[in-house]
Amino acid sequence: MTITPPALSVFETLESEVRSYCRSWPAVFDRAQGSYLYDEDGHTYLDFFAGAGALNYGHNNPVLKRALIDYIERDGITHGLDMGTTAKRAFLETFQNVLLRPRDLPYKVMFPGPTGTNAVESALKLARKVKGRESIVSFTNAFHGMSLGSLAVTGNAFKRAGAGIPLVHGTPMPFDNYFDGTVQDFLWFERLLEDQGSGLNTPAAVIVETIQGEGGINVARPEWLRALADLCKRRDMLLIVDDIQMGCGRTGPFFSFEEAGITPDIVTLSKSIGGYGMPMSLCLFKPELDIWEPGEHNGTFRGNNPAFVTAAAALDAYWSDGQMEKQTLARGEQVEQALTAILDEHGGESIVSIRGRGLVWGMEFADKSRAGAVSKRAFELGLLVETSGPESEVVKLLPPLTVSPDELDEGLRILARAVRETA
Repeated sequence: MTITPPALSVFETLESEVRSYCRSWPAVFDRAQGSYLYDEDGHTYLDFFAGAGALNYGHNNPVLKRALIDYIERDGITHGLDMGTTAKRAFLETFQNVLLRPRDLPYKVMFPGPTGTNAVESALKLARKVKGRESIVSFTNAFHGMSLGSLAVTGNAFKRAGAGIPLVHGTPMPFDNYFDGTVQDFLWFERLLEDQGSGLNTPAAVIVETIQGEGGINVARPEWLRALADLCKRRDMLLIVDDIQMGCGRTGPFFSFEEAGITPDIVTLSKSIGGYGMPMSLCLFKPELDIWEPGEHNGTFRGNNPAFVTAAAALDAYWSDGQMEKQTLARGEQVEQALTAILDEHGGESIVSIRGRGLVWGMEFADKSRAGAVSKRAFELGLLVETSGPESEVVKLLPPLTVSPDELDEGLRILARAVRETA
């Protein structure tokens, strides 16, 4: 497929230099359906990016679209702050009946605003309020958002530098396998907590991603997560799981921490919780932590009622019978087999490793610039994949959970060709 760069002058003239994805994919997209995007020149692209994980159910999912159109056509409430609405009630009831009760999760639900970083900020604020402490422990290569509190617990140096001010009250610790198995899990963390001369103030909470997406698809072992939960309990720290990108079924189960058998004190959700790419986020926490005063944390767009509608429709359609989890795990095996074949073809000197779970996978290259070249060539061949990792050394796959086996095969063949042609 030959792609002629589109006329981008209006974007280049009026839009800020901060734009990023459009630089990797120089097309003007016009419409989308399922696993595919179409640009204004008629080119077709298979989407293994899925809105950075915000489109787990694909583009313009017909079930969710129908629910949204019906709601809008009957003049349902669009903007409601935190007022009671029929759409919010239907979502909360569905969320409780489909997700929380079957998993014996006791959480209260907070609507902190439309984005993931809103959810993280509310989680950090609540943890500090409950424990009366300032320090939050995060992990190497973590990513939790772009507002100041979230950046303070984010590892990426480039993103942190954008803050322009000191980022305080956050302390990084080594993520699982950071020392390639040569150091006992949490040895450093435990020693600092025990040592009155370490300089580490007793943390209010620990925040962790079970799989670090932006950090390079770093997968925490279930036993590491269980040990972390135990450490938090023993040391009177709250455990926050950031499930913004890895939740909503991305790893197989709806919550990514289910495999580890833990119950975090606080959970943040966003991206695909809205179902249709609609802005929405949640902060979930155990009832005893709900010590907010009315209005103590608020936001104008925390009541996105169209998102409540599509979120409830997604839960009803995809999570009421357990089939989505099984399908995602099966599709994940298909991806793993294809990536293993690519690894075998090119050998360990070229590709460092493949790693992932469910339908999130990464391929790390020894030559760190290679991942960007593969992503660029894949785009030219009609496949959208992004890069991740501290030096963008990992090609990251995030296809929709609704992707078909044939679509997966098509995209994986394109990826294999892109790797071959950039060798």
